[in-house]
This record gives sequence, structure tokens and C-alpha cells, in this order.
Amino acid sequence: MSDNARPSQKEAMLSGELYLADDPELAAEALHAAVLSERYNATSAADPEARRAVLGEVGEGVEVRPPLRVDYGYQTTIGPRTFINFGAVLLDVARITIGADVQMGPNVQILTPTHPVDPEPRRAKWEAAEPITIGDNVWLGGGVIVCPGVTIGENTVVGAGAVVTKDLPANVVAVGNPARVIRTIGEPEA
Repeated sequence: MSDNARPSQKEAMLSGELYLADDPELAAEALHAAVLSERYNATSAADPEARRAVLGEVGEGVEVRPPLRVDYGYQTTIGPRTFINFGAVLLDVARITIGADVQMGPNVQILTPTHPVDPEPRRAKWEAAEPITIGDNVWLGGGVIVCPGVTIGENTVVGAGAVVTKDLPANVVAVGNPARVIRTIGEPEA
């Protein structure tokens, strides 16, 4: 394979393959996202339109309270009427899709990056990412961490401080580290 036939580091990242994040093109995009985050975090609470102009692809009626941190920004989609409280971290190396009417407590982390377990490629700064999908009407309590590759089904509630390492189905309540389903919504509490 010739050098011309190899994908760029950005193409590798977007396809979920191993890539080098310090590639000049990706480093420039990460710097751009950091500048946008700074601008977003400095906007006045009285000026929601300025916030909307800085944030990427969002539906109507979305509120994201600063501070907000993103890796790239353009890999995140937020559905209408979603509320994201203070301190969100959206590491959107892979696609993050957040549905409509989602509620997120403070300090929620949505983390798509992965790193090799083997020490040598990790030392060489290789990484990858897996997309995360949050369904419509999900509630993530404060401090929830969602790990790479996870899908959370619609209407699901994830308790504060939970670490979601595997997919969660729709219409359940999950808590703990790792998050585990404790009941189906609509069932009486134990």
C-alpha cells in the first residue's frame, strides 16, 4: 500500500481505527474546539443566543450550562429540549448522539476515547474511540460516567455517580459502578 492510499489520522479517527491524536490536522481541530469552549464558557447567562452560536449541532430549546468541555464539538448531536447541567465533559472523538428531552445532572462525562491495553502502542500515543448514543428522555444523574461504545435506551434513568460500561435497555433504572439495572420503569420499587 502506498503512502497516498493510507487514510489520514482524521479519517482513521472518524472510522473508529487507531490514530494519533497529535497529528497536526487533529491538533488544530482540538485547539479550535478548546477556543470555542472558552468562548462558550465565557458567555453571559443572559445571552442564550451567543451560547447557541458557539455550540455545534443542537435542537431547539437545548440548554447546556457552562462550563462545558469537548474534544472536537462537531462529533456531538444534541436533540431538542435537552438540558445539560454544569460541568459536562463530552469527549467526542467518536460520535456522541444525545436524544430529545434528555436531562443530565452536573459533572456528567460522556467519554468515547479508548486506548490500547498493550503498553507499547499506548506509549506511542495510539488511540481510538467508540460512539455513544443516549436515547430520548433519558435522565443521567449527577456525576454519571458513560464509557466508550455504550448505548442507553429511551426513558432510562441512571443514578448519580454510576459508571455505565455496557449498554442499558430502554425503560429501566440503573445504578452503581459498574451500572446495573435494578428495576424496570413502571414496576413497583422493592
